[in-house]
This record gives sequence, C-alpha cells and structure tokens, in this order.
Amino acid sequence: MKRSPHFLSPLRGRAGHGLGLYVTESGTAIATVIEAAFDSSTRKRGLLGRTGLPPGHALVIAPCNLIHTFRMAFDIDVVFVSREGRIVKLRRRLKPGRISGAFGAFATVEMAAGSIDRTELAVGQVVVVR
Repeated sequence: MKRSPHFLSPLRGRAGHGLGLYVTESGTAIATVIEAAFDSSTRKRGLLGRTGLPPGHALVIAPCNLIHTFRMAFDIDVVFVSREGRIVKLRRRLKPGRISGAFGAFATVEMAAGSIDRTELAVGQVVVVR
C-alpha cells in the first residue's frame, strides 16, 4: 500500500527557498523562513549550538514525534503536527533540559518562544507549506 504525500512534501529539496508554513483556515503565516531537518544528521543536530531563532523562522523536523532541549541555550515553542498537517499538540516556551512528545505527530515545528501566542495557533488547526 502506497502512502499519500504528507503536508511537508513541498519542502523536499526546497527548504528556505520562498516557502512558508501557514494555517489553512485563516492564512496566518506561522513561519516565512523554513529550515528542514529530514535526514538523521540534521534531525539529531536540531537547534543545538545556536543562540536563538528569529521570529518568523522555524526548524521543521520529520519524521519526529519526540524532541529534547538538552544542551540548548534558549526556550522554544514547539508545534507537533500529524502527517496530514493537523496540529496535535502545542508546547509553549519549552525550557532547555526538557523532553516533549505527542502521540500521532509526524513532524515538529520548532520556533522562537512566543510564536504560538503571536500566531494564535490552536490544536486541531491544519497547516500547509506553500
């Protein structure tokens, strides 16, 4: 049985090149600059070694339903998203040295702390890459 494409399909090979992450219903931009972590090396590295993320930037990790912030230097907001793009869990201001995960998540979107509130995200909303 062949799996249908997931919501991140447009990112394959094009991360950071004019694509953004948006809420389907409202058109709200969650991130206008996307960095993809789709292979083992980039998923393991994540945001380690960085001092922060600018507003409007996101690291999308897939496949991924569990993250940690060990050895990180700053808080992040995390959006856990299903294969179809539905938000299944939100974590605001996850501090360094923590673990968070979500059953049913296919990907995580890591953003600057405060991004979830700024964009008024809610569980159940659908996001799309365009």
